[in-house]
Amino acid sequence: MFKIGNINIDQPLLLAPMEDVTGIAFRKLCKELGADIVYTEFVNSDGLIRDNKKTHNKLRITNEERPVGIQIYGGEIEPMKEAAIIAEKENPEIIDINAGCWVKKVANRGAGAGLLKDPVYMQKMVKEIVDAVKLPVTVKTRLGWDDDSIQILEVAKRLEDVGTKALTIHCRTRKQGHSGDPAWHWIPKIKEVVKIPVIVNGGIMTAKDALRAKLETNADGYMVARGAINHPWIFREIKEIFTKGFVSKIVDVDERIETALKHLRYEISYKEETRRAIIPFRKYYTGYLKGLYGASKIRQQLMQYEEYGPIEDLLNNYKEQLKKYQEIDE
Repeated sequence: MFKIGNINIDQPLLLAPMEDVTGIAFRKLCKELGADIVYTEFVNSDGLIRDNKKTHNKLRITNEERPVGIQIYGGEIEPMKEAAIIAEKENPEIIDINAGCWVKKVANRGAGAGLLKDPVYMQKMVKEIVDAVKLPVTVKTRLGWDDDSIQILEVAKRLEDVGTKALTIHCRTRKQGHSGDPAWHWIPKIKEVVKIPVIVNGGIMTAKDALRAKLETNADGYMVARGAINHPWIFREIKEIFTKGFVSKIVDVDERIETALKHLRYEISYKEETRRAIIPFRKYYTGYLKGLYGASKIRQQLMQYEEYGPIEDLLNNYKEQLKKYQEIDE
């Protein structure tokens, strides 16, 4: 059983924090599609304490998406502690520390996966944060900096010792980034040395991947990242495959288009102006239209629009055309 603070869920599905992806709209959509716990984008501790407006906006959460975690990152203890105190005022269920981001501009400055270079310092930082806030503090990290410095068992014990309430392990090293197969076999080893919940992350791109991860790791939770960007229905499908052993429903054209439009409406409702929602949303069209006949041409047309109405008309017309083609084929 996964228990942190007021959260008590058996083997929860978690939406990973992802920069420029997990804003309120996407979190809300994934929650509706089966995610049990969702996380904000990465929140920069320095930007937060400097009162940067864009950074502060990442703290916004809504009741519809609870339980939700706010993830903060940084390489210096005092700014991280201050950032955690600021984040706590937004009343999330969890404060999460990013100790896994592999991107050079983050990791090479001692933040994210850069903390893995010095487990003693990481432990000190986490302790300071745990002592500074009343909310549960969790950590998301990786196996190590590279294959020659995998210290995850030591790191896990150190973090548990200072009050970390759960660990999410991206089962790759910092050097791997997103490449290579995740080493899920580390999860049972980590579970042997700590008593807190251990969440598996990395390589869960489909419901079948999640089932394999469950069988291989028996993790306390399953975190999905990139697998949700192009297919947010993955949470619903994982829940079904966990209980039945298979996925019974293929996402049809109607649901793809309807979900895309709902997602876009959510984005618009949480942005100050429509254009600022529609342009960043373009990255999602590939996933929503993947494999559909004539999708490339439709995507090109969608890129021209900066208002919701023409997008809705185009996608609904496209949906009807596809259904007619399907009737002819049958």
